[in-house]
Amino acid sequence: MLIESRPLADPEVAALVVAGQRELGGITGRDIGTHGDPCWLTVVVSGRAVAYGGIRVRDDDTGELERLFVRPAYRRRGIARQLVAALEELAYQRGHSVVRVEAGPHLPAAVALFRACGYEPTTGVGGLADGPYLTCFVKRLPVPA
Repeated sequence: MLIESRPLADPEVAALVVAGQRELGGITGRDIGTHGDPCWLTVVVSGRAVAYGGIRVRDDDTGELERLFVRPAYRRRGIARQLVAALEELAYQRGHSVVRVEAGPHLPAAVALFRACGYEPTTGVGGLADGPYLTCFVKRLPVPA
């Protein structure tokens, strides 16, 4: 398994984006890569892109995880957890001390992933309120010695 930076315009990543948007409610064609200076990582297994996710700037101290998606055939292998760890490292390298993420409570696997990765529930992210369709989580990154 390899985790590498690839642009959203990469054909394999673009296919992942479409698959992820379809799975999360049929929303396709949305421009997801233009706000908050996002950096995208792609997981490659046996030469095939199987997962992607991003980290974007929320403010000087905070990064936000974006659009984590793993192809269904590659789930339950620890890929998402490794992708989250790689995105947290990227956030740390960019100077963030906090990482936030939003997840729908109707996605129990996502909520379980973030809890297992050390994220704690918090109030809404960037003015968004928690509710029946959105749960917000936060994780403080280690302070450099």
